[in-house]
Amino acid sequence: MKMRVIGDRNIGETKQWLRTASTLVEALPYLRRFSGHTFVIKYGGHAMGDDTLSRDFARDVVLLKQVGINPIVVHGGGPQIGEMLKRMNIQSEFVDGLRVTDRASVDIVEMVLAGSINKQIVTALNNEGGLAIGISGKDGRLIEARKLRRTKRDPDSNIEKILDLGFVGEPRKINADIFRMFEASDAIPVIAPIGVGSDGETYNINADTAAGAIAEAVGASKLLMLTDIAGVLDEKGLLISEVTRAEAKDLFKTGAISGGMIPKLETCLKALDNGVDAAHILDGRVPHVLLLELFTEEGTGTKITA
Repeated sequence: MKMRVIGDRNIGETKQWLRTASTLVEALPYLRRFSGHTFVIKYGGHAMGDDTLSRDFARDVVLLKQVGINPIVVHGGGPQIGEMLKRMNIQSEFVDGLRVTDRASVDIVEMVLAGSINKQIVTALNNEGGLAIGISGKDGRLIEARKLRRTKRDPDSNIEKILDLGFVGEPRKINADIFRMFEASDAIPVIAPIGVGSDGETYNINADTAAGAIAEAVGASKLLMLTDIAGVLDEKGLLISEVTRAEAKDLFKTGAISGGMIPKLETCLKALDNGVDAAHILDGRVPHVLLLELFTEEGTGTKITA
């Protein structure tokens, strides 16, 4: 038997090990608290397009599953859809942040979301030791949808007009039983936000909206939304680390919330109104942002509580 002699240990190395041990100790209460809980994670933005961040995200999600948490991943794919439509020479426009989706476009949307993107995420999770299964909202009628109707007031006539966004939908019903089957297994569901209508038609659903509806339906403890900004910012552009539901609603009145943050925060508030314990808006560009938010005292991003 060979004796292993360490000798003089590098001081920097020792400090690094101590920091690692300290981090594990800090995480322990959160690991206990969240074991058995369901987290819905909306995955999108820059984090999906960067290989290193994609790998970090996959490792984080697999770790959540290993410590007894039930993660549900709902992903977007706007840039990839736009690129494919361009390659196919199909014109596309946006109204109030939503892609107008005609019959030709909806086939491309489904192909990209339920096909290439979904399987890339599944492969990344499986490569990190997870057991990921990718499905779309059409499978098992997971997301039953209806046509999304929006109105817009004409500035000249002051008359409200109904906007036709084509095959853009909103969730009408979530089949939560499917998620209970995943919960009883080692599998991690990865959901493409494609809905099915009452007559079998396909609907393109905003990924934030789909994630919020799923979180409500399964009674998730947390809704975590990865974005391309630090979180919710105040009027001075400073990060708000924690805010109550009532305080968040006040931010709309002050004008602090604008642009793409409006639908994200609206989705979070709706989820809190319907039983989700907490919602988090996180910067997906930060490595291991999920672990930093969930298992450290300081956290990162913005936490919104009921």
